[in-house]
Amino acid sequence: LLALGTGARRLHVSSAFSAKVAMSRFEPGSSVNYEKMRENIKIVRKRLNRPLTLSEKIVYGHLDDPVGQEIDRGRTYLRLRPDRVAMQDATAQMAMLQFISSGLPKVAVPSTIHCDHLIEAQIGGAQDLQRAKEVNQEVYNFLATAGAKYGVGFWKPGSGIIHQIILENYAYPGVMLIGTDSHTPNGGGLGAICIGVGGADAVDVMAGIPWELKCPKVIGVRLTGTLSGWTSPKDVILKVAGILTVKGGTGAIVEYHGPGVDSISCTGMATICNMGAEIGATTSVFPYNHRMRTYMHATGRGDIASLSDEFKDDLVPDKGCEYDQVIEINLSELKPHINGPFTPDLAHPVSEIGAIAKKNGWPLEVKVGLIGSCTNSSYEDMGRAASLAKQALDKGLKCKAQFTVTPGSEQIRATIERDGYAKILSDVGGVVLANACGPCIGQWDRKDVKKGEKNTIVTSFNRNFTARNDANPATHAFVTSPEIVTALAIAGTLNFNPETDYLTTPNGEKFKLEPPTGDELPSRDFDPGQDTYQHPPKESSSVKVDVNPASNRLQLLEPFDKWHGKDLEDMRVLIKVKGKCTTDHISAAGPWLKFRGHLDNISNNLLIGAVNIENDAVNKIKNQLTGEYGGVPDVARHYKANGVNWVVIGDENYGEGSSREHAALEPRHLGGRAIIVKSFARIHETNLKKQGLLPLTFADPHDYDKIRPDDKISIMGLKSFGPGKPVTAVIKHSDGSKDSISLNHTFNETQIEWFQAGSALNRMKELQ
Repeated sequence: LLALGTGARRLHVSSAFSAKVAMSRFEPGSSVNYEKMRENIKIVRKRLNRPLTLSEKIVYGHLDDPVGQEIDRGRTYLRLRPDRVAMQDATAQMAMLQFISSGLPKVAVPSTIHCDHLIEAQIGGAQDLQRAKEVNQEVYNFLATAGAKYGVGFWKPGSGIIHQIILENYAYPGVMLIGTDSHTPNGGGLGAICIGVGGADAVDVMAGIPWELKCPKVIGVRLTGTLSGWTSPKDVILKVAGILTVKGGTGAIVEYHGPGVDSISCTGMATICNMGAEIGATTSVFPYNHRMRTYMHATGRGDIASLSDEFKDDLVPDKGCEYDQVIEINLSELKPHINGPFTPDLAHPVSEIGAIAKKNGWPLEVKVGLIGSCTNSSYEDMGRAASLAKQALDKGLKCKAQFTVTPGSEQIRATIERDGYAKILSDVGGVVLANACGPCIGQWDRKDVKKGEKNTIVTSFNRNFTARNDANPATHAFVTSPEIVTALAIAGTLNFNPETDYLTTPNGEKFKLEPPTGDELPSRDFDPGQDTYQHPPKESSSVKVDVNPASNRLQLLEPFDKWHGKDLEDMRVLIKVKGKCTTDHISAAGPWLKFRGHLDNISNNLLIGAVNIENDAVNKIKNQLTGEYGGVPDVARHYKANGVNWVVIGDENYGEGSSREHAALEPRHLGGRAIIVKSFARIHETNLKKQGLLPLTFADPHDYDKIRPDDKISIMGLKSFGPGKPVTAVIKHSDGSKDSISLNHTFNETQIEWFQAGSALNRMKELQ
């Protein structure tokens, strides 16, 4: 049996870099097994009698029952056996609290916790990291001791962003990894199937229970031509996002293929897969090639590279395989793009953004340029940005905009510091932030503009929803490549096309930036920097996980109540949401991250960012029991205290964005029973099911218009609740009239058992 990547970590050997795959407490066979995967693929190929896509090979290669599993893309639910679990510190708190409440002694698969979300950008890397360690000591201690107790590896604060750490240590061709963060698909750049999930899904896998996933459709993106000049891997996904929109990839894996693939670096492929989360895709993946082999050798995994070569036929698509949809992109013709504001699928060529901004009244002045994040913080990214900064410095120029740099990992930070990139980026005006998420997820103590002040920022991040980065709804955020961010930060304006426009030096000389250049990998190997990994001890019976009952940041979980066996009658409409409602609207991040381990406290942010259709106001709804207006969480608590169940009414793609499980936990905790919308984002819909809520969709989307804020809604037919069988909602209006509408759902038999038990965790306990 071939056990791969079961506990990779970096080791110091003198001053040289050495990254090795160290066998953890997980014995051979616990991680992906190429022989087992090959056997599964053979079984499924024979059953389906057709060529398979790469996505199908890896997914079906991890089937719990390849012989008996019903397989129909887009319809059936697959029972899978993922190889690994990874959790970032904000979501790991609730995931570990749920695992603790399951009563199991150890995790069943290799698992890791990564401390990257709780570090706020204020001054600079070292100071911000030290402050975070002090402010979050209680949480870090909980995660470290919980990891040690239950056999989970712990990457300390300062290690880097979860997805970069996974790429450097744990991802490899053919592995199936689930992560409690929506940008887990980053690992697809190394030929892996890496899927973002909620914490309850992670608990299933850590408990050794087969994990359910609706059999994905497969969207093929065929790449031809070659990347060159100012065009970067980021432009591929910015273009795809413009084509597919924020929900065009829902229920599908995006599989890149074609001759153009070989012109993209491994970390560039990771960038493309990372931002696939913005089109709602289950995940994205690239076929195994020499770029991946080179990256694995550079990160100390030559043994896995050799095995990948041996099993290469299983790590690329079959000839003649069929995709549900095919998009063609010629990389030689692709131009630099910039997407935004307020949504990541509003795509514009950089050459046109100045004119478009003028036409729409978007601020032209770039206040801040931000590079880095889990999407674009590789050595190559930093090198290409530094090549532009060096040109500006040589001409006596610095950035006109503020400029920040976020290294993706301690390894990247140490290496760009050693090789001089960090100094160049600092000299041009940049501030190097901590190896963490920072401004990308709203962890940014921004001081240069007031809240409500209209302004523009450009980032190399992945997401630019309203108020996401700085909590200012008037900030126009645009996402683009690190190279374009750097050029626009130097120019200080959106109205600058670096391919054609000139800059002016202090002495009046006009000059044009040459296209960026940068090495794919460091010529002197990576510098691992500080060792920031804590391996779980072999013996952990003496380890204690402390949760102070008086803590305002951590709270042990109480089981949700079971379904009472009857229809849900006369539920109030808590809020009818108007327009886009992401998980940021449902459970805001930023300052609320500190309560991710305390369900009652974080529930005070429930839907405070959602727009109430009744008055176009945010966090102002009518309490139908008192007639007074109040905040959404306050009204929800009042209903709960008075024994009144409630529902939320929403629009299209409800719950898009982060994998944030709290967006499902909070409505359940505060008395919600159903969420009725036009359509759901995949992860959020699953999260709602896991917590015992009913995610339902209008059979006729126009029925959204029939519901009024003061209605009472009853969900009928729950005693005969079954897969594929719609339920009926009876809407009682305050004028005495009624409407009866049909609601669809995607529950299968297992998920209906979750609802009946009160939650997936309750059902897990019933089965023990």
